[in-house]
Amino acid sequence: MEKIYVAKLGKSVGLKGQMRIYIESDFPEQFKKGVTFTTNKNKTLTVESINQTQDTIKFVGINSVDDTKIFINSLLFTTEEESKKNCKLSKKQFFWFEIEGCVAFENDLELGKIIEINRYPTDDYMTIETAQALLDKDPKTAKTFLIPYNDNYVLEVDIENKKIMIKNGLDILAAS
Repeated sequence: MEKIYVAKLGKSVGLKGQMRIYIESDFPEQFKKGVTFTTNKNKTLTVESINQTQDTIKFVGINSVDDTKIFINSLLFTTEEESKKNCKLSKKQFFWFEIEGCVAFENDLELGKIIEINRYPTDDYMTIETAQALLDKDPKTAKTFLIPYNDNYVLEVDIENKKIMIKNGLDILAAS
């Protein structure tokens, strides 16, 4: 089961087991009472309460500063299933894990497979592993290239068929 990184825990705040939380997810609403996360140390934590205004969280069974010590700097993970259950997406919004693995096309030409998405200051970018047919046609073609994930480049996303329709992707590949 694929783990999805969503937050990092910081130091203890107060005396009753609250901790600082640094949410690294586009869906802060998934941090709510009763939701369970796994740490990078394979510990399971269930949210007792969260204060997103103050960026603090309290987990069930962690009731003192001493209890928090082993969790300081821990990373929190969720699963694809839990993400789908706890996060509400708007109409043209998708999880990164749904987009990764899709094949990018410009018109009917396969550009390549989306191998990951990265967040940069200006936009999210899809890393595309160039299709073998394009590499065979021109061996100097870049093996991977980046396309911004925005309306200037992404025309249509078909998660069911693992296809993303792109415009101006060939121009980016040629410049890569």
